[in-house]
Amino acid sequence: MKNFALIGAAGYIAPRHLKAIKDTGNNLIAALDKFDSVGIMDSYFPNADFFVEFERFDRHIEKLRYEKGIDLDYTSICTPNYLHDAHIRQALRVGSDAICEKPLVLNPWNIDALSKIEENTGRRIWNILQLRVHPSIVALKKKIDEGPKDKIYDIDLTYLTSRGHWYYTSWKGDIEKSGGIATNIGVHFYDMLTWIFGDVKSNQVHIHSHDRAAGFLQLEKANVRWFLSINENMLPAKIAEKGQRTYRSIAIEGEELEFSGGFTDLHCVSYENILAGNGFGIEETHNAISIVHDIRHIKPIGIKGDYHPMAKEMLSKHPFSTR
Repeated sequence: MKNFALIGAAGYIAPRHLKAIKDTGNNLIAALDKFDSVGIMDSYFPNADFFVEFERFDRHIEKLRYEKGIDLDYTSICTPNYLHDAHIRQALRVGSDAICEKPLVLNPWNIDALSKIEENTGRRIWNILQLRVHPSIVALKKKIDEGPKDKIYDIDLTYLTSRGHWYYTSWKGDIEKSGGIATNIGVHFYDMLTWIFGDVKSNQVHIHSHDRAAGFLQLEKANVRWFLSINENMLPAKIAEKGQRTYRSIAIEGEELEFSGGFTDLHCVSYENILAGNGFGIEETHNAISIVHDIRHIKPIGIKGDYHPMAKEMLSKHPFSTR
């Protein structure tokens, strides 16, 4: 049984980590969040100590380590994107490995700095890249790896996940904290695509606004037209009529990749791999982090070249706009 701590216990994704820690037969000894709406912990680890101040949490971990001989093996990090870097550093400095939600960091150079801390502490940084363990994605990678070596695939990626007005008030609506739409909701798709189809040869952005982004990625083995949006009005009618608020589609050579289901246990699979020493380490994150960093800083070229069909849709006003 390994000892875990969890930073960001009140966050949206935290219950998946709590469940994964429990289902893999391990123990949560401490958790931290500045918000105290963490009753979900009763369903998994009611006896875990909880803190709303980082300093007290940090002191508690040190006291366990030096006064009671209780070592922390892993720290799971579910905090806002811009805090990942600092919380990973804290995890390694108290002698634990870090298990961090994506994006691992916001900028490529942050990865290089963290690599040095890995070397100095002898601890590891693991990233949750759950699409890489999705059965349909694993099967696709096998198919591409075993296919023609010189084939270039044409891909359309569409990911629509509705968000309400709260999004723009939260840290997720602040590009300095979240990295923007491409980082916040797209980074795992870019990771999956480069994992299967190779490194980036060129990266173009057609549109980039508060509620959507679209562009073109040329990879070693694929040309990818992509479109991301959090605007519910972009949902296909057949999806909206069912009351669904999310639509994801990857069409490869016109053939739809079915991967709508099978997401519920992917964090548990990820944890099993990490505990066995076979998780995805910091070296795996460079491609996706570089892509989303570049998307944030590339000037959109508009509707020209090879663009995703949905990029032509009329832009929407920011919900807080007075104009």
